Formats: sequence, structure tokens, C-alpha cells
Amino acid sequence: MLNLSLNFIQKLKRIFFPFYKHKELKFIFKTLHKNFSKDKTVARFVGGCVRKHLLGEAIDDIDVSTILTVDEIKERFKGTNLKIIDTGLKHGTITLKSKNHKVEITTLRKDKITDGRHAIIEYTDNWQLDSERRDFTINAIYLDINGKIFDPQMGTTDLENKNVKFIGNPQKRIEEDYLRIIRFLRFKIMYDINVETSTSDIIKENLNGIKIISKERILVELFKILSLKNFFRINENKNLKEIFNMIFPEFFYLDRLERLKKVYNNNQLNKEIILATILIDEKDNHEYFAHKYNVSNKLKNNLENLALNLSEIQKNKNFFYKDLLKNIYIYGKSNLISLNFIHFAKNSKIKLQDFSETLKRITKLKVPKFHIDGEYLKKNGMNEGESLGKVLKTIEEEWIKNGFKISDEKIKELIKINLN
Repeated sequence: MLNLSLNFIQKLKRIFFPFYKHKELKFIFKTLHKNFSKDKTVARFVGGCVRKHLLGEAIDDIDVSTILTVDEIKERFKGTNLKIIDTGLKHGTITLKSKNHKVEITTLRKDKITDGRHAIIEYTDNWQLDSERRDFTINAIYLDINGKIFDPQMGTTDLENKNVKFIGNPQKRIEEDYLRIIRFLRFKIMYDINVETSTSDIIKENLNGIKIISKERILVELFKILSLKNFFRINENKNLKEIFNMIFPEFFYLDRLERLKKVYNNNQLNKEIILATILIDEKDNHEYFAHKYNVSNKLKNNLENLALNLSEIQKNKNFFYKDLLKNIYIYGKSNLISLNFIHFAKNSKIKLQDFSETLKRITKLKVPKFHIDGEYLKKNGMNEGESLGKVLKTIEEEWIKNGFKISDEKIKELIKINLN
């Protein structure tokens, strides 16, 4: 009930105090408009922040389009309290960082030459031309600092009808940047999972183009998709699921989402858990994925640990019971929480109540702290060196084995054994 009340209050705030009225954003727009006449439109919000504003959703990233060049923008904000970050100078983009906002500002542009990955652009002061080079109509809705909409591609109508539609010729839009295929999937999952057969056919004809897209760009889009609440509905539409599987053939286990759907509103469920759920098997599927997309070492190690522990769960019935505290200490709470989700998703015999009780136990258990350190060992006769670390490890293992208890006598005994 409390969460519902808070959500209602947040919605009211967004209605009566829209994001564009924030003093920091007003200052940015005032600075951009400096020395221009009042009837000249120098800057407008565009993209996700406008869509979310129109839908009454929380706004995170803020994008602004302007007729000013990067150099002109940087000159105007020199000496202000805003931090200027060169995020994409070759694309005509900089980022302004204030206390409460991070605003990405891009010069209006039109594409001259495209190769499916990159575009040679030309700057313009024509808002219509800027809208025509964007991907979808719902991403070409502009909003000025006074809340006035400029909608040259009729994106507001499509947004209202949850219609994700390419601007102009879909074939041409896709050929300009093949990443738009994955972006199309993301927005379809976000707003409307139904993919028309005609659009599906065009996408399938162009799937080979994704091979020229960098793995980093694809991975960014994938994680955005996995973060969507509606991703759990991907199995409901044949065309949508088929395209997703053709782009990401390593995800053999989308059917596990049906189980995970039962707990999708749990705030501890995240994109990394969902990734592992639809990826990990008893073979080396996760290793192939990690290699293919050159993922970070952190993600690679996390997938490896989850795969090993899932295998251990199959052998050890006490993994989440008698051995729970030991496993929390060794692998960490977040790892055990992830394992509980994945184990539930891939095992239809586990009841929802059992999953919930296990999660509650993991969350409530206090992780034991190992108080013995190198200084303690040196005070008890050991010298600095390689053997000190080995003895410390031996004592810790004994402490864990004995239910996180160890007597001073036992410690001295283990030191004595290793000193001889």
C-alpha cells in the first residue's frame, strides 16, 4: 500500500511540476537562448525524456537538440557551475552535468552518407530535417522549455497508440544503421509486443547487417532490453521471439521466463540475473556468450561462478539449507540471491513458497566476520612470508568447517603445526 501511495504522489508531482520546469534545466535553456530573439527556437528536448513526460513516467536521461555548434555551446557554459564533458564531439554532442541532471546536448544534423554503422553528418538549423534522420516517429517528438510540443513526424499519435513505426521507408532507415533492428525490438517490447508480418519480413531480410555492428553497441542494447519489465512477454509474440532468437541464438532458455514471471516484481531481480537465467546450462553456453561479446571480466566471472554453483546445487541438497550460511560467506549474498532466482526459474518442481522462504533466509542471515589476521599470527610467533598466508587460510577453513567457531588453542595448534 505504501508503494502505491508513493507512486501516486510521484505521478501527481510529474503532472503539476513537469521536469522541464526545474531551475537547472531552465538555466541551461536560458543560456542556450542568450542573444537570440524570443521567437527563435534555439533548443528543444527530444527522445526518451519527451516520451516519458507524455506518458507520465519517471525521467532519467535528458537529451536536448540545438541549432548551436559544440564550440558555441561550450563557450556559453564556460565559467558556469556546470561541468562540460566531451562525450561525442565528432557527432556534435557534449554533456552538461549539474547537481541534479546530466543533459546531453546535440547539434541539429542531417545524414549525408551512411554505411550501416556510421554516418557522415552535416549540421543544420532545420528542425524538420533533423527529425527526418531519426529512427522512429516516437523518438522525433520535440518539447521546448515552456512545454510546447513540436511533432513533425506525428509521433505523439503513434505513442498514444503504442505504435513503434520507422520514419519514412523502413528499409532505408535500417540500412542507415543496422542497430536500429535491435532498437526496434527494444521499443516494441517496451510498448507493444506485436510485430506486423510486413515489418518482420523487412527486418529478417536485413539481419546480416548486424554483423558489421560493434559487439559493444549490441551489448548495450541487449542490456536495455533485459531491463524492460515487458521482456517477460517476449514469448507471447511469434515474430518478436523469432527475430530475437535470430539475433541472439545463444539464448536457448527463453521458456524459463515463464517461471521467472511469477517473481518479476521483486526488486532484487535485475538484468544480470535475467541474462544468466536464459543463458546458463550444464555446458559452456555462457563461455561462448562471454567470448562472442567480449564482456567485462566482472560479468564473465559472475557468469562462471553462477554456472559452477548451479552445478553444485544439483549435487548438494543442503546448498540452500544446512550449508546456506557457509555458502553466503564464501560466495556473497548477492550471488546466493541470484542463484535462488535462476534455480527457481529452471526447476519446475520448486514451489513459489520455497523460493520466497529461501530468499528471506538469505536476506536476513548475518554474514560471519573472520577476525583472525596476519598481525594476530605474527604476535603468536609467525614471521612475514608466504607461509603466513597459507596458515591464515588453513585457520579460516577450520573456522568455517566448525560452524564459524574456533578456539585460541586450536589456532595455536595450527600455527605450531605449520611452524614445525
